Amino acid sequence: MTFSSKIKDELSRTEISDAASAEAEVAAFVRTVGYITIKGMNKVELEFASENAAVARRIFKVLKTAYDINAAVSVSKSNRLKKQNNYIIKIDENSTRQLLVDTKVVKNNDFNIMNFNYEVPEELLTYDLCKRAYVRGSFMGSGSISNPERSYHAEFVSSKEIQSRTLQELLKGYGIIGKNIYRKNNFVTYIKESEQISDLLALMGANNAVLNFENIRAIKETRNQINRVINCETANLDKIVDTSMRQINNIKILKKHKVIDQLPDNLRELAYLRLKHSNASLKELGQMLSPPLGKSGVNHRLRKIEEIAEDLIEHEKRGVKSEITKSSVKK
Repeated sequence: MTFSSKIKDELSRTEISDAASAEAEVAAFVRTVGYITIKGMNKVELEFASENAAVARRIFKVLKTAYDINAAVSVSKSNRLKKQNNYIIKIDENSTRQLLVDTKVVKNNDFNIMNFNYEVPEELLTYDLCKRAYVRGSFMGSGSISNPERSYHAEFVSSKEIQSRTLQELLKGYGIIGKNIYRKNNFVTYIKESEQISDLLALMGANNAVLNFENIRAIKETRNQINRVINCETANLDKIVDTSMRQINNIKILKKHKVIDQLPDNLRELAYLRLKHSNASLKELGQMLSPPLGKSGVNHRLRKIEEIAEDLIEHEKRGVKSEITKSSVKK
């Protein structure tokens, strides 16, 4: 079972607080998984279709609670490759007409399909529980949330732009900021922020899913933080190793030209310490000196050694014998 399927299964079992909330949920199902057909002499048919058994059960239940409709349920095989079950909930014509009027899909008794209203029906969402029920129904009908172990992504797919845009506004009222895109002939409202996806789950009443989502999020954040620390320490270690090797190479150049023992006492002491303790940090080297020296002081002396080594290399290239003089080394 996918992460989205688990959420929908939990939502399908949430308590229906009252008839008004059930009606708001039905209004969402009509706009997401409802299929309206006009036949012959203005004959209107409405059926709901879903490949999720839990969603189908929920639709049947809220229809009964809100309108006392005993819908006909049938099962067929999907035309898709996986051949999943497709659950069809069909209601009679009289109930269909009243339902479309009550859910504000049809206004002013105008059953012209071109004039059907697919925006969020604000008249039905008069208080908080109804708004939450509408969001819950919209998600069960056309929503999905990716597995948070891989990525953070929640979305609602709508066939009408007005439906997507007004749902976005409804979510915005709860501080959940979704973005709209047009994808594969559908309008998609999506959310990428992990904290807002958690808020969405809580808004719909998926409390177990919230706990599961937050546990995964905490583990991921801890793992990412550990990786950042390790990467930072590795980078610092690499930098220390590179610097140490450069310093050792400089000192070896002095040994090659037999001038290391001509260095002033403070530089000579540090040069031999660096050769002996190749992995030591500047702070550790400073503590080994007599008297001890701070990091900046150690770094300054090593820079002087590097300048002398560079001077020797330059003279070697020009074929000129170089000697260390008081003018070339400043203590």
